[in-house]
Amino acid sequence: MSFESLGLIPELLRAIADQGYTEATPIQIKAIPPVLARHDMMACAQTGTGKTAGFALPILQMLAPQQSASPSPARHPIRALILTPTRELAAQVEENVRAYAKYLTLRSTVVYGGVDITPQIKALRAGVEVLVATPGRLLDHVQQKTVNLGRVEILVLDEADRMLDMGFMPDIKRILSLLPNERQSLLFSATFSEEIKRLANQMLRTPVTIEVARRNAPTDLVTHRMYEVDAERKGALLTHLIKSRDMQQVLVFVRTKRDANRLMRELVRDGVAATAIHSDRTQGERMQALDEFKNGGMKVLVATDIAARGLDIEQLPFVINYELPYAAEDYIHRIGRTGRAGSPGEAISLVCADEKRMLDDIERELKRKLERLPMPELSSGRARAPRHHEERSAAEHRPARSNLHAVQAAKPAAQPVAGGFDFSKPYEPKSSGTPAAAAEKSTAAIRAPLRRQTAALLGGHAKKS
Repeated sequence: MSFESLGLIPELLRAIADQGYTEATPIQIKAIPPVLARHDMMACAQTGTGKTAGFALPILQMLAPQQSASPSPARHPIRALILTPTRELAAQVEENVRAYAKYLTLRSTVVYGGVDITPQIKALRAGVEVLVATPGRLLDHVQQKTVNLGRVEILVLDEADRMLDMGFMPDIKRILSLLPNERQSLLFSATFSEEIKRLANQMLRTPVTIEVARRNAPTDLVTHRMYEVDAERKGALLTHLIKSRDMQQVLVFVRTKRDANRLMRELVRDGVAATAIHSDRTQGERMQALDEFKNGGMKVLVATDIAARGLDIEQLPFVINYELPYAAEDYIHRIGRTGRAGSPGEAISLVCADEKRMLDDIERELKRKLERLPMPELSSGRARAPRHHEERSAAEHRPARSNLHAVQAAKPAAQPVAGGFDFSKPYEPKSSGTPAAAAEKSTAAIRAPLRRQTAALLGGHAKKS
């Protein structure tokens, strides 16, 4: 279906054409008309199918009649609020909103943590109609009284299952208490658990529910493959795949920040241009790493699940699960970074013996088996040992306390140096005379310097008459 048939205004159609889009996706076809009809909505669709346009386009159309070219901030109140769980997704959504509003006089901005708040304050004081935010930084602005949410007409929770997670609920409730009761609320996500649906129903008024595909289903454009590999050979296999298949853009997922840094360093040592993104890096470092990866400066982006939701990289061909996620639905989000906007993608998982249970959960969620691939011939180079093997190996090389004496006894004895001083023995001061004489001499040596130092501090020694 064309965008013209959805009843969008000419300014939006021109902006869509500039982006190179000609036909609407299923989620856009089903979501845009009820949003334009001012219904509350809970929409579930496969990741990478255009959910952002599904809410951004109708929101801009509903705000267009009140657009203003006036420079006065009073003519540009916040009327649409879009909340996202991560900084990267917030920046991406606002970028899309700005692109769609290219031919409208509607303003937008984004606020998230990890960066200087001053430019955000300046942008908010200038006035914006569409605000994209992460909850924590939005509440920072609320506390500083740099944002007014009293005229919000439309609220969007993107990646709503994560937004309504227990960790976000306190912030979400505080934000909801600041919004007008009469508003339109839209929840968009790739997954909805039954518990999340119950929570969402408490926020929405007679919502329209849309499920474009079965819940938690990945796109059919992604090919799922796996290798059964020993944990200590994963690094060698990853490097082999990247080099032998000449992969130019690969998103590699691990579970922890420590593993992300370690794997990045190993890839660089193997001659593969790689960078990493995780929550311990500053926002500037994260954005730089993402830009380098998108622009082709880095072949590999090693990431934790911070990049599993909402990250949009055009025509990303490969996603590799170096470590399987603990939750099967996180696999859906990870591999959803490829196979987007009609382009095919490949998801490759490196599965060791300890991850068989996770693999079973993923295949049960997918309702299919991952294609098993034969292990290629790997060079007999450096292999990374699993962390518990590394720790055990280090412990084996450390001598036990009971053996310390034997180890020290095995060392060659130190020889006395010229002058007769033997460094292998404890220091023993030389004694002179009887013990009483030595003690008296020691006491005198201590007291005399104290008297001289005190006199020096008070202005020098007194002259003798």
